[in-house]
Amino acid sequence: MTARPATRPLHPPNRRAMLAAALCALGLPMAGSAAAEGAYPQRPIRLVVPYTPGGATDVIGRVVGQRLALSLGQPVVVENRAGAAGNLGAAAVAKEKADGYTLLLGALTSHSINSVLMASTAGFSMDRSFAPIAVVGRVPLVVTVGPSVKAANLDEFIALARSRPGGLNYGSSGNGSPQHLAAELFKRQAGVSLTHVPYKGSTPALNDLMGGQVDVVFDTLPATQGFIKGGRLRGLAVTTAQRLPSMDQVPTAAEAGLTGFEVTSMFGVLAPAGTPAPVVARLSSALRDIMAQSEVREALVAQGAMPGFTTPEQARVQIAEEVGRWATVIREAGIRPD
Repeated sequence: MTARPATRPLHPPNRRAMLAAALCALGLPMAGSAAAEGAYPQRPIRLVVPYTPGGATDVIGRVVGQRLALSLGQPVVVENRAGAAGNLGAAAVAKEKADGYTLLLGALTSHSINSVLMASTAGFSMDRSFAPIAVVGRVPLVVTVGPSVKAANLDEFIALARSRPGGLNYGSSGNGSPQHLAAELFKRQAGVSLTHVPYKGSTPALNDLMGGQVDVVFDTLPATQGFIKGGRLRGLAVTTAQRLPSMDQVPTAAEAGLTGFEVTSMFGVLAPAGTPAPVVARLSSALRDIMAQSEVREALVAQGAMPGFTTPEQARVQIAEEVGRWATVIREAGIRPD
């Protein structure tokens, strides 16, 4: 008997290939095709916050991390690696494989200062160790005085300080902190002499400000605004170009007569140097969309931050400016690490 010819081909067409061809003909992308080609990301991402849980950096990191996970379709695990004034976590990320799976949500102003002040021990260089992804926010400072200081505004405080060279004390959250260097910058721009009293954190400095042990503190909006609104401290000026909506009764330093005194603590996302350009672009695109979301912006504003977004190149320029600015202050003030 003669065998009947086969009614089906021995190698049926690949249904996925047929679907891809059909979608291509229609000009539509095929779902999952990017993943099949190994597009980033393919596994969970670590987002290192180099400080303890609960602070402004940690809260910003968790807000950004949660939204980044939704955007990228992979879990983003926030990992707190505190120590050495933020250097421990930053240095650890700098040494990681440059594949986009370990990122740093850093306090970029602090890291910029540390990279200069502690150049031999920080464990990283801001211009060589990282691939900037984006600056996502800034936290302003407030020039704040205690109840014993007889100055109703910044101009009166400057006049008081000039009349008593070295006789007024300023507290800071620690030697080499952004608060410390902001005060040193203020001294130079205002032409006054103040005596530094370093503390281990903002809380003891502000407590002593209320108690009259120090006369002025240059600290962040999140740390000071509760005391100012409660009438226990007085805000003389904010260090931003415009007044802050949450404390619109406090003038800017420029409005108060001190032009050019604009200081903020900058936060952003960095990857290890050498991270591939497509990965940087993917993260940048995701963060651009995230930082445009009203819920994210509101969450950062609630922490006293001014949300924003920069491209990787803009972030690189801003970081370089930050390093250069504080290197000058450190050199001129003769500041040394503890």
